Amino acid sequence: MISVHDARRGSAVGDLATFRAELHRCLSARADALFELADAVLCADGPVRSLPALSLVAEHRRGHGALYDALGAGRIDVQRLRTVVASMPIPRAADGRIVLAVDVTCWLRPEAHTVPERVLCHTYGRGKDQHIGVPGWPYSFVVALESGRSSWTAPLDAIRLAPGTELAAVTAEQLRAVVDRLITAGHWQPGDPAIWVVMDAGYDAARLAWLLHDLPVRVLARMRSDRVLRRPPGPWTPGPKCGRPPRHGSEFIFGDPASWGTPNVTTVTETRLYGTATVRAWHQLHPRLTRRAAWADCPELPILEGTLIRLDVQRLPSGATAKPVWLWWFTGLGHQSGDNPDPTIIDLLWQAFLRRFDIEHTFRLLKQTLGWTVPKLRDPHAADRWTWLIIAAYTQLRLARPLAADLRRPWERPAPPHRLTPARVRRGFRHLRANSPCPAGAPKPTRPGPGRPPGRPNRHPTRRYDVHIVTSSATGKTTSSKKKSTNPRPRRTG
Repeated sequence: MISVHDARRGSAVGDLATFRAELHRCLSARADALFELADAVLCADGPVRSLPALSLVAEHRRGHGALYDALGAGRIDVQRLRTVVASMPIPRAADGRIVLAVDVTCWLRPEAHTVPERVLCHTYGRGKDQHIGVPGWPYSFVVALESGRSSWTAPLDAIRLAPGTELAAVTAEQLRAVVDRLITAGHWQPGDPAIWVVMDAGYDAARLAWLLHDLPVRVLARMRSDRVLRRPPGPWTPGPKCGRPPRHGSEFIFGDPASWGTPNVTTVTETRLYGTATVRAWHQLHPRLTRRAAWADCPELPILEGTLIRLDVQRLPSGATAKPVWLWWFTGLGHQSGDNPDPTIIDLLWQAFLRRFDIEHTFRLLKQTLGWTVPKLRDPHAADRWTWLIIAAYTQLRLARPLAADLRRPWERPAPPHRLTPARVRRGFRHLRANSPCPAGAPKPTRPGPGRPPGRPNRHPTRRYDVHIVTSSATGKTTSSKKKSTNPRPRRTG
């Protein structure tokens, strides 16, 4: 029973029903089989360990043949589904602004030699805490973050990175499309706070800030501890032997405290998990760009002003050694940007970066619970269809969050309704589905095809594909991955 006095619960029922109806309209081929496959992912008992096992779930009324046929021959209007996902309610930060996080996660396929468009994906911890490249499909995700400690995010888009694509260009185009859909849906209007985009150190923050400077977007990125930024140039007096005006000032070396100078902003905050958090910020720092890689065809290299933030915490919850975190906040173009954040914004920035790690909980749920990387699909387009079915399933969990009851295990602690994890909401989705519209039609009786006659071998072997390896854009030669010997031979001198 739903109380008519609970407006939030009634709105959640309507949003869930609307999304399920729109999801079925986005499925242009094998619609009923794809829709029931998404329901089987949500209603299965326990984590998804096998794709054919989903055909045994009661909500999937078709056989395992229809399940594979839906992924292989089905069609999804992805652009329309993106619009539907963006039109649903999305979480916001404590101050009411939209905070987006971008990251790349990989669908590893190391032994799938017949799978095309594989690239070497960056992995960590697979062999004595080493960074190893494993063949697979990398996907770029854009999610909306909420305030507070939570394992919930709102996935808004996912794109598979094709071999040879530039990460900064693809991410900028992806973010531009997501922001346009949010503006069209009415989530952002002129006069609202700017949308924050939070990313890790693997992205070219300067390039993304330049590509998105015409949007109501501000970039907050983590930087490596070996970087060097530049200050604005000092006063210049023209003369016959002075040359042109300088573009860059003195260096700010992350590893040299003598080059830092006095910070413009210093804040100290007491936290429960990290102890004392000390933050120092320096305004008007910019990277020195060179005409290489993405900036090779730029007629005039821009000056991208930003605020550099150093975060030092007293301890980490895991007990590991707390290392400083460097963050760069884009403030504008040129030396006269004048949009320097105050201490309140500085505290919100480093707290927003800590919320970026919530996307790791989403990746773990998609892979370990919803079974995103379980199917051994050969066609990359079928993998894209399965990816968007998983995103649609997670969106239904997010919309059903105010409606779910706490069906906890005997060894689990009770949780209030607003603190249920996505896995706990999934336990009760089968009961919520009974009261939600199911536009999928009943299956029609049919017979399986004859298949290949017994005793006749396959005369068409599957083509094998090589793993894409990054090559140099200038020479086209493959980058060498040889390791230097720890005991090299002495160099000859005569």
